[in-house]
Amino acid sequence: MNKILSQLPAPVIAGVVREKNVRSAIAEIRNCLYDGAAMIDLHMSCLENSDEKSLKEIISSSCLPVLALNYNNTYDWQPAQIPEEERAASLLRAVKAGAAGVDMQGYTFHAPSKTAFYGEDLYSFTKGNPKEVITDEAIIEKQCQLIDQVHSMGAEVLLSCHPGIPMKRDQVVELALFLEKRKPDIIKIVTAATNEEEMLESIQAMIALKKEVRTPVAYHANGNAGSLSRIINPILGGHIAFCVDHYKESSTMGQLDLKAVKSIMEQIEHIK
Repeated sequence: MNKILSQLPAPVIAGVVREKNVRSAIAEIRNCLYDGAAMIDLHMSCLENSDEKSLKEIISSSCLPVLALNYNNTYDWQPAQIPEEERAASLLRAVKAGAAGVDMQGYTFHAPSKTAFYGEDLYSFTKGNPKEVITDEAIIEKQCQLIDQVHSMGAEVLLSCHPGIPMKRDQVVELALFLEKRKPDIIKIVTAATNEEEMLESIQAMIALKKEVRTPVAYHANGNAGSLSRIINPILGGHIAFCVDHYKESSTMGQLDLKAVKSIMEQIEHIK
């Protein structure tokens, strides 16, 4: 199995694992494996214990490459309130434990930007109070240092940004190109779609991203009208489809069923 996430054949089906303990995380990873996942998306902040030993036990149980992330939410979706430096350290701990890559959020090292925009309004993508968007050069430099550190340890970085607002295709492309300057291995952007027009715009944005951005991009829209972009955008060139194998109280309900997505992708292959 190729452990380099950015080189996995796209679209990559990721099994999302949000579990409380080591044993349940290993069990869910096996469910994802047997139902067709090609990688694992491991939420560390949901675990009751995410020390290096526990992470190594989880990650070593999988023949699939693991992307580790710390979105600062507990299993039951409460704020974990982990300080930024400690959250960044958890990503390095995951790499030491064997993770193929880590998900570094766009607001890393500036927690207030998780929920609102604090920078100067200098770009098309800074309109409308986007979340997780950082333009402060000092913070960006700290993020670049973290990316370099992960790379020096032999792992990759997915740089994720969840603006949480509708965006036009040109805004999404400009944001992706802006994030690309930090030299991540994969870029993830999640906007919002509240109606059909915004959903169609997100699909057009994916087509533009494929043409204009060299780094692999995973892009979709959340919201009432965004669900289709979770399956259409990977078909159009998005690098990763994030899926749930077994829905439970900890699941992101907007994510698609892993088995259904695997079936759709296989059928698409037959008609290409």
